[in-house]
Amino acid sequence: MLKSHDREKLVNAIVYFARNTKFCGKTKLFKLLYLLDFHHFRQTGRSVTGLEYRAWKLGPVPIELMQEWDAREPDLEAAINVVPEPVFDYGRLRVEPRVDFSDSHFTKRELQLMREIAERHQDDMTAPLVGLTHEERGPWDKIWDGGRGNDQRIPYALAVPDDDPNREAVLQAAAEYEALAVADSARH
Repeated sequence: MLKSHDREKLVNAIVYFARNTKFCGKTKLFKLLYLLDFHHFRQTGRSVTGLEYRAWKLGPVPIELMQEWDAREPDLEAAINVVPEPVFDYGRLRVEPRVDFSDSHFTKRELQLMREIAERHQDDMTAPLVGLTHEERGPWDKIWDGGRGNDQRIPYALAVPDDDPNREAVLQAAAEYEALAVADSARH
């Protein structure tokens, strides 16, 4: 049986970014998760969290997490608190971890990538991340397409550039993993 730990990894990635970056509100968090998932897919053919991202005007949005945000499931509610950011006067909220980060379901590659992203964007507000998530001809931009792709799914395959020498191998690995996941879910 293929056991997915996507939910545990999602909750712990949120805890990690909340603990290891400043000014980590919902928007910054969503952008960090997007970078984590799409960079990891580019390398391996798999996302870290299993989230599906949609193209919205202000960037890629992990739709399931967005829908859950105001009424968090018990595991996420136990893991984080959303509190006013004391640095700002206008009601900006910050994600604050309630639990310690657990690395038990992450690979070494996933942990390294998470660490690199957190270090690179530790002191960033949301604005600098917009340039990365809205990169011209990047996955979000290709789907957004000036608004024509509003609320459309952003395929992970777009993370792998056409001229990447490993493109076919990464996409083949992604297809094989997807086939395993589908076969496993059909057995249950």
